[in-house]
Amino acid sequence: MCVNLSDGNILVTGGAGFIGSFLTERLVSLGADVRVADNFSRGDLSKLESVRDSIEVLPVDLTTQKGCIEATDGIDYVFHLAASVGGIHYIKNENVGGLTPSVLMNQHMLEAARINDVDRFLFASSACVYKQQHDDLNLFSEDQAIPADPHSTYGWAKLLGEIACEAYQTDTDIATSSVRIFNCFGPRESLDPESSHVIPSLCRKVIEASDGDKIELFGDGSQQRGFIYVTDLVDGMLEAFRKKADGDPINLGNSTEVVTIRELAEMIIEISGKDLSLEYDRSKPTGTDKYACDMTKMETELDWEPTVQLKDGLQRVYRWAEVELEARQPEIAPNRGKL
Repeated sequence: MCVNLSDGNILVTGGAGFIGSFLTERLVSLGADVRVADNFSRGDLSKLESVRDSIEVLPVDLTTQKGCIEATDGIDYVFHLAASVGGIHYIKNENVGGLTPSVLMNQHMLEAARINDVDRFLFASSACVYKQQHDDLNLFSEDQAIPADPHSTYGWAKLLGEIACEAYQTDTDIATSSVRIFNCFGPRESLDPESSHVIPSLCRKVIEASDGDKIELFGDGSQQRGFIYVTDLVDGMLEAFRKKADGDPINLGNSTEVVTIRELAEMIIEISGKDLSLEYDRSKPTGTDKYACDMTKMETELDWEPTVQLKDGLQRVYRWAEVELEARQPEIAPNRGKL
């Protein structure tokens, strides 16, 4: 079935967050009627400033069935992005926090979608569903998630969400999609040292450092990743929503430029123009050592691939972070090279 997103009422959960705000902007540009449901624990209305007058904003607790039924009332299509999430240090330390809120939201959202006759439901899953491995670069393909052994409760929550989507696909009239997101980055990510992902964390460290300082990395810097820029990810999500509503999970990522965390830090330092060196804290969590997205299924079934190069994306994020941190300067204390 061909989907015209401009014809339906669309719900974006977590729409005031990093990825959600970019998705909301894109949907508005397509002419869609958009409702954003968010509890604003991580999201912020400022991220939706450009479309605030064109959308409905619903402050709601999606860990309750009541909140989810309210959010899906009158909705045709759901993009479910809301989750309890953070960087590797957050995921490793928040076991209950990484599991319970997300599992509740996933289950209540799907059941509310059934009750309110939602047509299509896209679930934002994660590369964290894949098991921990410590050999050469792992290009994770979709079939490697089972048998399951995610390295965090966050990963288990995402895997359970995928299984729930498959169950509702089979037992109800809802068409579901599950997209496994690999290392998305871009402006509007959290710069909070306690929960930020690697790219905004490194950008902040470099921005707040002076010439001659050292920047600390988690581990030995040899971890490898492939990163996808946020606008590319949004494009991929829309393609999956239109073409892949069969309940079967699919990767969304970019493995055309896989880099080590050391190389990533060096690229950000080069963008800054500063004279900085690197130091390593091997006691800190690093996640899976070397992994990226197997793009085969994505390219074949979606007939799509990302276009933004890593260096271009890093430049955009670094310049955004400079402006953001400067604007917040009276509110924050210096954080030179430390998390």
